[in-house]
Amino acid sequence: MLRSLGKTGLQLEPLVLGGNVFGWTVDRKRSFELLDAFVDAGLGAIDTADSYSTWVPGHSGGESESIIGEWLAANPAKRSRVLIFTKVGSDLGEDRKGLSARWIARAAEDSLRRLRTDVIDLYQSHWPDPATAYEETLFAYERLLREGKVRAIGASNLNAAQLSQSLAVAKERGLPRYATLQPHYNLYDRDSFEGELRELCVRENIGVISYFGLASGFLTGKYRSAADLTKGPRGAGMAQYLNVRGTRILAALDQVAARLDALPAEVALAWVAAQKGITAPIASATDLQQLGSLIRSVRLRLSAEDLRVLDSASATQPS
Repeated sequence: MLRSLGKTGLQLEPLVLGGNVFGWTVDRKRSFELLDAFVDAGLGAIDTADSYSTWVPGHSGGESESIIGEWLAANPAKRSRVLIFTKVGSDLGEDRKGLSARWIARAAEDSLRRLRTDVIDLYQSHWPDPATAYEETLFAYERLLREGKVRAIGASNLNAAQLSQSLAVAKERGLPRYATLQPHYNLYDRDSFEGELRELCVRENIGVISYFGLASGFLTGKYRSAADLTKGPRGAGMAQYLNVRGTRILAALDQVAARLDALPAEVALAWVAAQKGITAPIASATDLQQLGSLIRSVRLRLSAEDLRVLDSASATQPS
C-alpha cells in the first residue's frame, strides 16, 4: 500500500532502496540488475547522495548518482515509475560542502547532470551546517523549487531542536520548509528518533524515511560472534552490536521470523515500517537474493504479539 511522504505530494511503498552501495560494493552491471528488479517488483523510491562513495580510495563522490543516471538513460521509460532522492552538504573536498546558497545551486546542477534527469524528486540537506543560517539554505531551495529542478525538500540527521528551528524560520520568512526527515533508526538504534523528534514529525506531518534500517547489516543475523566480523566490508563495524542487548534482539528476530516463515532482515524492516511516524525505511542490497528479501518485508505484517516481543528485546531495560 502506498504511503504519503508527509506533505510532499509524493507517494511510495514502505521501502526505499539505498544507493550507497552503487559504485562501492556493487558494480555498474549489478547495480543495473538491482534497480531493474526493484522497479519491476512495483517499488520505485531510490535514495542516494552526492557524497556516495567518497570513502572508497580513488573516489571523489557522485559515483552512486552517476550509476543511477546511466541506468535512467538506458531505461527512459522507467523514469516516471521512480522517485529519485538525493542529498547535498557532505564534504566533497575544498569548498564543496555545506548548505550555503552558493554550494546548493552548484551541487544541484552537478547532481542533475550525474542523474541525467530534469528534476530531483526529493533534495535533502545531508547534515546540519552550523556555518550557514537556515534562512540562506531555504532561500536556495526556494529557487530550485521555483525553477522546477526539485519537487520537494527534506533534511537528514537533524535533532528535534534543529528541525524545530528550521520550521520556525521557514514560517517566519515565508520560505519552503523541510517536508521530510531522514534519521538513523532501527530496532537497535532507537533513542535518537523516538521521543521528542518523532513527536515533532508526527505533529507537523513530516515524512520520515529512516536509514540504517538493518543496522549496517547486523539485524540480518549474519554477524553473531567475533568470528563473523570478517564476513564482509562492514564486518568491523559490527563489534559495537555484539553485546547482551544485541544478542537478545537477534534472538527475538529469530523467534518472530520462524513464526512468519521469514528472514530476520525482513522482520527488522517490517518492524521499522510499523513504527509511529515512519513512512519507510531505507535499505540497500548487494545481490538479487538480498533484494528479494527486502521486497518481501513490504508485505510482511507483524502481529501485536510480534511487536511486543521485538519491543521488549530491544528496550534498553528489558521488560
